[in-house]
Amino acid sequence: MPTDAAAAGEDTVPDPGTGDAWLDTWLEDVDLYAARYRDAFVDEVARYQVAPRALVEQLLDEAGMRAGDVYFACAVGRALGRPCREIAAHWRRDRSGGWVGVLERLGVAQGGEPIVRVKRGLVASYDRWARPIQLDASLRRAFPDREP
Repeated sequence: MPTDAAAAGEDTVPDPGTGDAWLDTWLEDVDLYAARYRDAFVDEVARYQVAPRALVEQLLDEAGMRAGDVYFACAVGRALGRPCREIAAHWRRDRSGGWVGVLERLGVAQGGEPIVRVKRGLVASYDRWARPIQLDASLRRAFPDREP
C-alpha cells in the first residue's frame, strides 16, 4: 500500500471502485502523485494513454474527475481502442456501481484482458515517474525480473 498519504498526514480518498483491490490502491496513489506533479501526470496520460492534453486538463478541472479516474478512463479507452472522452463520458453520466458498473455496461469482464493491460500500463507509468510500486501476484508473474 502506498505510504505517501500517511507520511504527508493527508486524508485518504474514496475507493475508486474498479473491483480490483490492487488497482484501487494505486489509483488512489495516482491522485496523490497528480496533486503534487500535475504537469507530469497530464504529460503521462496525454502521451501514453493517447488522450488529448486539453481533454485531460478539462476532465481534471471542469469535470471534477479525480486524477485516478482520469487515468483509468483513458487507460481503459486505450485498451479497448476507444477514445478516452467516451469512457470518461460513461463515468460522468452514470457512476452507479463505481467503475465496476461502468465496465459492466461497456462489456469489460473483471480481470479481462483490457484490465490486465491497464494494470501493466500503470506499472510502466510508475516506472517513468521513478515512483515505487508494489506488484500483485499476477503482475509479479508478468514482470518476473522485478524485485518484489
